[in-house]
Amino acid sequence: MGSMSTMRVLITGARGFVGPYLMEALRRACGGDVAVIATSKEGGTHPVFGQTEALDVTNETAVGAIIARHQPTHVIHLAAVASRSAALADPKNAWRVHVQGALNMAHAILDEAPDCRLLHVGSGLVYGESAKSGLPLDETALLAPVDDYAVTKAAADLALGALARRGLKVLRMRPFNHTGPGQEEAFVVPAFAMQIARIEAGLLPPVIRVGNLDAERDFLDVRDVARAYALAMRNADDLEPGAILNIASGLSRRIGDILDHLLRLARVKITVQTDPARLRPSDLPCIIGDASRARMRLGWALEYPFEETLAAMLDDCRARVASKNVSASC
Repeated sequence: MGSMSTMRVLITGARGFVGPYLMEALRRACGGDVAVIATSKEGGTHPVFGQTEALDVTNETAVGAIIARHQPTHVIHLAAVASRSAALADPKNAWRVHVQGALNMAHAILDEAPDCRLLHVGSGLVYGESAKSGLPLDETALLAPVDDYAVTKAAADLALGALARRGLKVLRMRPFNHTGPGQEEAFVVPAFAMQIARIEAGLLPPVIRVGNLDAERDFLDVRDVARAYALAMRNADDLEPGAILNIASGLSRRIGDILDHLLRLARVKITVQTDPARLRPSDLPCIIGDASRARMRLGWALEYPFEETLAAMLDDCRARVASKNVSASC
């Protein structure tokens, strides 16, 4: 394990959903001797990070300059197109951000700070069609992505694996679905929770519109995922370049069961209607990850019961709805 006192961690996409949770996880895992350089596409002030530096990861020159200037010991590459729907809407941008952005960062590290450890955040969705086995997928499962989001994540993952052979000290993380307070509504759990919060506030009729409720996914609390990244940084010297780690619960949760749990927490009676616009015909029926390697190599384990995550998300959505109502009435 390297010296904690020398950790200078540059985070890309710090203003996204995971960034603030990662900051707390780094403090917990690595103590106070961590200097964080937070970057985001727009830059600006942030309640958790203070000032964030503007960095467009698709700008090769800018990426090289920031690595040369800060000389980070570790980079956590969170910057990404946020959701599958956003990647589907603009596939060219997904290729630029996921693949070219990752390669820009990798080459900047090789050129300007070759001892720096790069943690790349990929996705469990890279396994795609391999999930049709119905079995939990470990890191040896065939990559068989089925959409623009997953295929660009897989391409970056493979490209960085090849660069590990040329000296890049990269760790490739493949997180499965993670959720928690602050996630945007393009994802299924906050979409449910925000609808419930708006119904409770009288802003919508007591009907929740849903897509495919039979799909099963491997869900984690975002704090558990952020902790896995922090532990990977703390243990980076003990992990071989190019190492791949799934971050998963190993449990399948039916989307309909998640909705049922949220509805039980609701303060009003709500009925459910299928919305054809929300149905995804290409949905893989079940995706489950096997994170045995992360548990063994990082000493990582789940800390947060998913039922607590759902309750926290609903409370967060209620607070967001209430704050918008207050500002609208001022």
